[in-house]
Amino acid sequence: MLKFKDVHFNYGNQKIFEGLNFTLNAGEFAYLLGRTGIGKSTLFDLIYMNVFPAKGVVEFENFSSSSIRQKEIPLLRRKIGMVFQDFQLLTDRNVYSNLEFVLEVTGVKKKEIKKKILRALNEVGLAHKQNKMTRELSGGEKQRLAIARAIINEPKLILADEPTGNLDPQTSVEILDLLKKVNRRGAAVLVATHDYEIVKMNPNEKIFKIENGKIFRVRLKIKKSD
Repeated sequence: MLKFKDVHFNYGNQKIFEGLNFTLNAGEFAYLLGRTGIGKSTLFDLIYMNVFPAKGVVEFENFSSSSIRQKEIPLLRRKIGMVFQDFQLLTDRNVYSNLEFVLEVTGVKKKEIKKKILRALNEVGLAHKQNKMTRELSGGEKQRLAIARAIINEPKLILADEPTGNLDPQTSVEILDLLKKVNRRGAAVLVATHDYEIVKMNPNEKIFKIENGKIFRVRLKIKKSD
């Protein structure tokens, strides 16, 4: 579903990726490990085609960075849901209106909007908060709303960029459980994080690490408690 083939990418004179190869299959759940500033967000930008490789190609389903036309980029992005560390919610709107805005922008018919919103809010456990302003939500509730926004158009892939970075440990577990639930419903999920403790909660999942401009498959060694 997702392939990086010999991808090179620079920010100015700073080399970010050099000969990067990476594959994610439909329906998979995977972690992307790497220290802050190593290129995890840049990788997501390449998938979302906010930026393009200097060399090599990124392919997502039938879209390719080497041939995609500007008018096709919105079609690609409808198949990808984004979850951010800082939520990126509309603070002047309530929970329902945050989701309504997404659907209106993507051209969903009015008669479908309410049904899609209620389905997404039920999925993340926020149906009872639909009239609350976002500033009235806890951090965990804000991230649940961000996940609802990411899944509302039933994407094929969810990209979660440090989704637990601003949350306490217990809430982090709940958010990861929710992402796992979304994955079981059929969407592939790629979680970028620098927090090894988060990954250790699910050591059997596929784990990748960015290092020296490339991606490697890794396996964490978990010490058994006495």
